[in-house]
Amino acid sequence: MKHTSGAYCVYHKTFIEMKKLMMVAIILMVGVGAAMAQKDVKAVGLNINYGTEISNLGIGAKFQYGLTDALRGEASFDYFLKKDGLSMWDVNVNLHYLFDVAPKVKVYPLVGIGYANVKVEASWGFEGGDDDSGDSDWNLEDYYSNTRFDASDYENEEVGGETSASEGKIAINLGAGAEYELTDKISIGAELKYQIISNTSQLMPTIGVTYKF
Repeated sequence: MKHTSGAYCVYHKTFIEMKKLMMVAIILMVGVGAAMAQKDVKAVGLNINYGTEISNLGIGAKFQYGLTDALRGEASFDYFLKKDGLSMWDVNVNLHYLFDVAPKVKVYPLVGIGYANVKVEASWGFEGGDDDSGDSDWNLEDYYSNTRFDASDYENEEVGGETSASEGKIAINLGAGAEYELTDKISIGAELKYQIISNTSQLMPTIGVTYKF
């Protein structure tokens, strides 16, 4: 009986030591995993945008940086193609809060600030000629109230000419997006952002691709 009891004690102590070692190993694994998850993640990408107020497509570039496990910062630049004498570009700094909703799928709300610049160009020909200012109608009032063209200033001109005006304003960005990891490095995503700009607020749907490095 004493021999059996001694063997049991040795087995029990060995079992306890193994449990301790397993707990230490688990703690170390969790710690390493957390460190890897918290490690800064950088990515660059390209976008295709559509501005509902200017009714035109744009192209953009972006840089993303993981601030924490869930919080990501993004800086971006967008240029909208010229149409009917109107062109626009903007720069933005946004924050994303990431949620894992499925394997390889993340969704996020976004908030940020930007600077948007709109330019209108118009030209006219000889008296009685065609005006090629298009839908811009010689004025920026439809886009920014503080800068205006007045066609009546030129209606009696007998020679051709051209004029332009531009204005920039601060934008507040609110929206949401989703992304899917095609590989460990490459992701595709879609985003819907609302730009709040004085007299010129607009929705901006976006699709894009990013590359982590």
